[in-house]
Amino acid sequence: MKVLLSIAGSDSSGGAGIQADIKTAEYFKIFSTTALTALTAQNTMGVKEIVNISPSFVKAQIDTVKEDFQISAVKIGMLFNKEIIDVVEDFIKYLDIPIVIDPVFISKAGSTLMSDENIKYMKNLFKYATILTPNLYEAKVLFGDDLNVIAPCNVVIKNIKENDFSIDRLFYKNGNIKEFKNEFINTENLHGTGCSFSTAIACNLALGNSLENSVKISKEFITKAIKNAPNLGHGKGPILHNLNDL
Repeated sequence: MKVLLSIAGSDSSGGAGIQADIKTAEYFKIFSTTALTALTAQNTMGVKEIVNISPSFVKAQIDTVKEDFQISAVKIGMLFNKEIIDVVEDFIKYLDIPIVIDPVFISKAGSTLMSDENIKYMKNLFKYATILTPNLYEAKVLFGDDLNVIAPCNVVIKNIKENDFSIDRLFYKNGNIKEFKNEFINTENLHGTGCSFSTAIACNLALGNSLENSVKISKEFITKAIKNAPNLGHGKGPILHNLNDL
């Protein structure tokens, strides 16, 4: 059985973060291990409080997992500060497995999760990544409003709305571009879509799928999860990860 290590924050509402990563991995029949980087008190309406995990404990979690499991892929989400970014870099720089980085800057409800200084510092990790998965807002922060995507890794910008379509645009390191398009779904139930999408890509890469097919399968999974969202909460509601029984 393939093993995923998710390095990310916790979401007390269960829709995003580590909780979404575990649910997504289970859907793809991947065993999920975790290293928590932050604890958040949040719901569908926003993030109320964030408590960072000490860098030494983040390292302890990673070290404890890697000494006992053969990790097939790594997904990296919310990294709270420079010290945690350094811990993660020390871990991933020698890896030869798929690494998916989801640059989590802001929650779906609009709460800021990372300072501008730390966003700039996090770019040090990009050269180790297989793929980067920013949303449109995050992509503009990273590459400018004109989306001049220049990065040392592949990049997929997710959920670009054009007319009545939602487009995920995959920028390969070699300059090629591939688009994945489906009908735009007008809904508030989008909490955790970014976390789940990046984890789905990591899972599919772990299973041996190509990058293109991994993005394609992951977009199909997210689209179905949004369409079957359970309508919970009073804000940006969660999606449905357990699609196997539908």
